[in-house]
Amino acid sequence: MERKSVKVKIFGAEYPLRGENEEFTKKVAGYVDTMISSIHKKIPEQPPLTISVLAALNITEDLMKEKNNTSDFLHGLELELRKLTQHLDTELQEIPNQENAQEIPQEQ
Repeated sequence: MERKSVKVKIFGAEYPLRGENEEFTKKVAGYVDTMISSIHKKIPEQPPLTISVLAALNITEDLMKEKNNTSDFLHGLELELRKLTQHLDTELQEIPNQENAQEIPQEQ
């Protein structure tokens, strides 16, 4: 896929970025801009580098929380799939027993 150049504005500065998906690149840049602006509003006396580092830490914290949530979800899903597989295996093993029971003629 072709990587397209898109201009984005982050904390008042314009940056040309390349990405495979222009809308996604803009969304990412918007998220970064929002985070930086939010921190700057809280501590406007701090220099831009400090604001940017704090924004990077907050964004990384968000990312790591999402990764943990995804990992926890996948682990739970894996456990449920194992239970379901065991249940299905048990039920499938019962089918031949049921068929054999029906085929055996009863003595009179």
